[in-house]
Amino acid sequence: MQGDLDLGKYQMTVLSAWGAALVLIVALVALTLIRGAKVRRALEAAEARKGKDQ
Repeated sequence: MQGDLDLGKYQMTVLSAWGAALVLIVALVALTLIRGAKVRRALEAAEARKGKDQ
């Protein structure tokens, strides 16, 4: 399969762009998961406080 990919003089540019895009996508997914976990913990804490008040 790699033998079919002939990018010529643009090989480094194209592969660098793909690499940068991959890194950014992975970073966005990681940040989303981290933020989601943080919000979930905050919501659980707020619900626990609300349950104690009632």
